[in-house]
Amino acid sequence: MKNIKKVLISVTDKKGIVEFAKGLQDFNIEILSTGGTASRLRDGGIHVTDVSDYTGFPEMMDGRLKTLHPKIHGGLLALRNDEKHMNAAAQHGIDMIDMVVINLYRFEDTVAKKDCTLEEAFEHIDIGGPAMLRAAAKNYKYVTVVTDPDDYPRVLKEMKE
Repeated sequence: MKNIKKVLISVTDKKGIVEFAKGLQDFNIEILSTGGTASRLRDGGIHVTDVSDYTGFPEMMDGRLKTLHPKIHGGLLALRNDEKHMNAAAQHGIDMIDMVVINLYRFEDTVAKKDCTLEEAFEHIDIGGPAMLRAAAKNYKYVTVVTDPDDYPRVLKEMKE
């Protein structure tokens, strides 16, 4: 597995996330996180840097705007073997993000509720998560993507090997 120094964790399904983050910290990996995920990790004794502290830009619009920032997407999209990319990142204070741990809002669960309003459905359309997953996938040579909590033990095992 690639040399991972920084990971961004933003999950709806928090099953096993504290244990996984502890495993990542055993490798001295810095953890960035958002909102409820950051709170859960802190409650579990994990040192976390809030995305808003890293970007210098607060979460806003009732949580609609958290991770849509050049310091996040630049850190995911920069080609590590491209001098221009790395110079631009350095010039703008963009650190490389080597892994994303993301699972998306459960839109289908929301709209399946009998009393779900159109407004509630719209609020559960995930924007930042899919954008980060696509950015990471586009840069698959340098960014590891983890979406399924059942994969956490396997990822840690592979990192140890």
